[in-house]
Amino acid sequence: MHPTITQFKAAVAARDEAAVMAVLAEDVRFMPPTYWATWTGREPVAAVLGHVIQVFSDFGYRRIMGDGPDWALEFQCKVGDLDAVGVDLLTLNDVGLIQTFEVVMQPHKTIGALRDAMNARVMTDARFLKYRKALASG
Repeated sequence: MHPTITQFKAAVAARDEAAVMAVLAEDVRFMPPTYWATWTGREPVAAVLGHVIQVFSDFGYRRIMGDGPDWALEFQCKVGDLDAVGVDLLTLNDVGLIQTFEVVMQPHKTIGALRDAMNARVMTDARFLKYRKALASG
């Protein structure tokens, strides 16, 4: 397994936002399952993922598939009392950092619960006012 994938798995297991940020490329692109928009940049993506790893409970990777720059990390988790399964689709750049990060997830009801939980969290996080303005102008 690529060292970045191993580090990312450990960072998520530890719920460590700083360790997640350490494996992200400066211009990482993140496509969440909750809405059709792309977050760009190490700091905003790490902040979003930092909240996600707090919202998810009973999180675990079930299978990891990949080689070279392209990886699929299948997971299961709970959002509140709702179960979910999903896949993190990661592409690494030339120096081995995560360049693109797309999440696909089901069922729809759990994605809605994730969206609601994330909206509640980011509304109380001052960093997101700056990121929201950057996302809207980008």
